[in-house]
This record gives sequence, structure tokens and C-alpha cells, in this order.
Amino acid sequence: MKTSSFPASIAWTCASLAAAASISLLGGCKDSGASSNADGSKKLTIGFSQVGAESDWRVAETKSIKDEAAARGAELKFSDAQGKAENQIAAIRSFIAQGVDAIILAPKVGTGWEPVLKEAKAANIPVILVDRGITVEDPSLYVTLIASDFVAEGRMAAEWLAKKTDGKAQIIELEGSPGADPAIERKKGFADGIAAHPDMQIIASQSGDFETGKGKQVTETLLQQHGDKVTVVYAHNDNMALGAIEAIKAAGKKPGTDILVVSIDGVKSAFDAMVAGELNATVECSPLLGPAAFDAIEKTLAGETLEKKTVVADRLFDQSTAAEELPNRKY
Repeated sequence: MKTSSFPASIAWTCASLAAAASISLLGGCKDSGASSNADGSKKLTIGFSQVGAESDWRVAETKSIKDEAAARGAELKFSDAQGKAENQIAAIRSFIAQGVDAIILAPKVGTGWEPVLKEAKAANIPVILVDRGITVEDPSLYVTLIASDFVAEGRMAAEWLAKKTDGKAQIIELEGSPGADPAIERKKGFADGIAAHPDMQIIASQSGDFETGKGKQVTETLLQQHGDKVTVVYAHNDNMALGAIEAIKAAGKKPGTDILVVSIDGVKSAFDAMVAGELNATVECSPLLGPAAFDAIEKTLAGETLEKKTVVADRLFDQSTAAEELPNRKY
């Protein structure tokens, strides 16, 4: 289905909006006259609603988008939702009231966005999704999704693990935030990947909400419940894996040897853990989405029609390649 186009010129309006106390929006209402960059081009004003800063990956994504806004001379109005979808909805309404040119949204969950995105569409403000998709009845409510293939990431992790263990593993799974695309799809991809190996079983699965501390807490509990049966921890992101490593140590076992640890994201701290022999493998999921997001905005405002999804290519790294790759990591 083709994406509906949005006009490049937008009438600016100023409105007062009581934002939720937990939301930080940088910048105020726009002036009635559009400002220009040094080269004479119109200066864009972009709203960016971010889930939070719960992981190294998400901090890197925020930096990428902020850096790209600065590089292109755009004004970025940034909102940290502190992990709450309702804060993101309030932020989007604030962006609409301020008359931004476009909105970048990294959604906390996949549902509940239809009403506020209808408001953005009515105001002729295009919405670009980054890193997570949403479920809406009207796909024209957003322009495009720029993200990795989370199902493929989970499958890559499973396939590597099957080779490493000769298809025999007792696995505890640390899931991401309930309702989030990466959690749903990385779980599915991993399950698909081990389906052909009857001796690879997930013996327990629980959410660690993509956070290091929660990953440690969940792993501690599951290790107490399942003891020596556990041979593998599969985490939906690196931060939870790093928490799991601490829990494994606390249990008197050696991570990476006594219990294998496999995760997804490819953050720098995960490479440090692989070099140390404590993390066995990670599947890259690049957070450096700023350039692609701003390309999409500029093309949309110029009247171009974009594909509904742009897939970011991912790679798997393990201990054999970690030391060589570590100096190249940007996040």
C-alpha cells in the first residue's frame, strides 16, 4: 500500500499544553515565520519521542538522532518518555501543538497509537517510526518504519547456539518489555530456530524489561528454581545479558563456560564481555538510525512515496571475532 504524502509547508501555530511532569521537551512554540539555515534552506523542526534510556542501545539511538539533527541544521524537540507509552502520547500532542514539520517515534509498545496519530495526520505532520513497529488499522498514519528484522535476529542467535551446543541445551530466556516488537519477534525467531532440535528446550522464560538490573534479578530467580539444569541464557538484549552474567557469577558458576550466554544488540559493553570470555555471542542490531530517519523525513516533505519498512541489515559476532571488532564499535 502506498503511503499518503504530506505537504512540505505547514502553517505554524503556538498553543499552550500542560505536559506530564515526567516529560522533558526542549524548545518552545515556533515563530510564525520559518527560520533558515546558513545555506538559505528552510530550517526543519522535528519532534522525537524516545522510550527512555533503559539500555546502552537506546542511549546510542538517541545520540544518533540528535547528532543527525545537528548535522542537518534541524531543530530537535526531544522527549524522554521514561518508559511510559502515555508520556509518548502526551509528547506527540505537544509536538502537534507546536507545529513541527515531522515526528520521529520510537514506540514503547505496538498498540494504542491510532488516536494520537490521527491527530498528527489531520495536522499534516508525517510520522517516522524507528526501531519498533506498531499495529494500526490505517497504515497511512505513519510514513515508514526503519528497523531491524527482529525475527531474523532471534533465528540467528538460535542457529549459532545450535551449532555451538550440537543441538542440546536447557535454556532460560530473558524477554524484553511485554508488548514490544523486539520482545515478541525475537522470541518467535529464536523459537523457530530451535524447533528442529528437540534437545534444545526453553525451560523458563520471563521478562527483564530490557534492563540490566531486572535481567540480573530474573536470572537469579530462575537459577534458584532450575539449578544445574540450566546450560544457556538467551537474552533479548545485551543489557539483560550483562545482568545475567552477574547473576551467574553470584551463583558460583562461570558465565560463558558453565552457562553459555547469547544476546542481541551488539553494544560495546557486550563486546567487552565477549573479550572477557563471559558472553558467547551477540547479534548486532544497529541503533544508528539518525541518517535514515532524516533521509525519510526529507524525502517525505519533498513529496516522495517511501516503502512502509526499511530493514537494517544485522550481523552476528561471537568470541572469535569480538577482539577484532571491538575498536570499530560506535555504541
